[in-house]
Amino acid sequence: MQSRNPVFSRRGFSRDNGYAGFNAQAGGPAGGTQANPYAQGDPYAQQAGNPYAQNPYAQQGLQQGAPPQAPAATGRMTMDDVVARTATTLGTVVVTAVLAWLLLPVDEANLGKSYGIGIAAALVAMVLAFVQSFKRRPAPALILSYAAFEGVFLGVISSAVSTYIADGVVAQAVLGTMAVFAAVLVAYKAGWIRVNRRFYGFVMAAALGFVLLMVANLLFSVFGGGDGLGFRSGALGIVFGVIGIILGACFLALDFKQVEDGVAYGAPREEAWLAAFGLTMTLVWIYMEFLRLLSILNSD
Repeated sequence: MQSRNPVFSRRGFSRDNGYAGFNAQAGGPAGGTQANPYAQGDPYAQQAGNPYAQNPYAQQGLQQGAPPQAPAATGRMTMDDVVARTATTLGTVVVTAVLAWLLLPVDEANLGKSYGIGIAAALVAMVLAFVQSFKRRPAPALILSYAAFEGVFLGVISSAVSTYIADGVVAQAVLGTMAVFAAVLVAYKAGWIRVNRRFYGFVMAAALGFVLLMVANLLFSVFGGGDGLGFRSGALGIVFGVIGIILGACFLALDFKQVEDGVAYGAPREEAWLAAFGLTMTLVWIYMEFLRLLSILNSD
């Protein structure tokens, strides 16, 4: 199973229905030795074509049928690595957002300039995200640069919403994002959310439809003026805002699965930067959807 996050799309750590995928041979999860990814030892060290096949820290000697264990050796990704890299990336977003809020006022005298800088930062962040997504190895400097430019964009947009919509909306959006993250984490760890191929297919289909509708709405608003098709205003905008937040929560579940599999199967430590990158993109998505939804609710 592949994550919706493009940063995970070519990585080897993924499992379906609790079983590792690692280019396993024919046969279902309940099959014999041929279907068991642990039968010949660590899948990172054994399977051809695996990006981690040459990882010198790959775990050896797993017993047939034994569950994966969190790595203890150095050089392999741990949960602490993911937490530290994610904190660094999100911290960069927060710091640059605060600086942009303070240094790029959105009053009438500076509105055009601040908006221009914010949009330019968003475009740069998008380019950096695409570049990192198609790189075979994580580039920490590239990921942190993405976080910095994304923070500038969020700072300008948040300042504008706080100034022209309602004071306190930004704090509510931040709290909402944190609440969704905590709720999905608890539900995932408790087993209430089962991430399998069916779940992945449903989320991807829903996300594709959502994005296409938003693009159509944007095009109609640009060329036709007004609110386009109305997907971002009024009652319909509220419905789509809620859908966007739910999709973000589903993306978080997919990200948690990828992180869990990477730790369990001994991905190299550098992959923690990709995990941080993916989680940051998802949290930015959820925050923006909350900001949009709360803006609509406070403008009616």
